[in-house]
This record gives sequence, C-alpha cells and structure tokens, in this order.
Amino acid sequence: MTIDFSRDKPIYSQLVDRICGDILKGKLELGDRLPSVREYAVEAGVNVNTVQRVYKELEAMNITETKRGQGTFITTNEKRIELLREDMKNQLAEHFLLSIEALGFSKEEMLIVLKNKG
Repeated sequence: MTIDFSRDKPIYSQLVDRICGDILKGKLELGDRLPSVREYAVEAGVNVNTVQRVYKELEAMNITETKRGQGTFITTNEKRIELLREDMKNQLAEHFLLSIEALGFSKEEMLIVLKNKG
C-alpha cells in the first residue's frame, strides 16, 4: 500500500504525523513493535533512508524506543503519549486559526459554525 503524500510538507514529517496519529487513534498501542525500516519503506512506498529518518525523529521525540536486535517500539510512557495528544491538538488548532484568518473569517463566526456542527 503506497501512501499519497502532500507536496507542501516533507515526506518524513508526514510519516511521523501518520504514526503519531495511529498512536492517538489506538491503531498502535503502547509497547507495540513498529515494522522494520525496510518493511515500512516498502509499505509506504518510500526510500529506506526516509524511514530511518522517521524512526530517528520519533525516538528523539521520545515516542519510540529502539532495542538493539529487537526493533523499534512505541513508548510505554502514558504521560508522553498524553503530551503528544496535547501537542498535536495545539498544532491543529494553530493551523486552523491561521487558515481561517488567511481566508478572512473571524474566530467568532467559525465558533458559531463549529457549535452548529457539533
């Protein structure tokens, strides 16, 4: 299964977001083993070096832990995942606010729309 990537963001960053999203949605659970770098590269349809960068980035974010000879695993630190959830929520809100501002909508009129949708 090859993933369709956006042109406005680096592929490795999109893959990091995808894995983080899978964790937050429960598709990946605490302690789960990620596919090997080669396996994930084939699955995503990207270069092995891209996946190595993704895994390195996730480890730097303390989202994953690499165990020599065993693979890369999602952290078991629940507090770290809660922080990830808050960070991603804030990033989405910031992006949304910048987008509506760029289109000339006010926060107030968008709040009305969001309340009516919810």
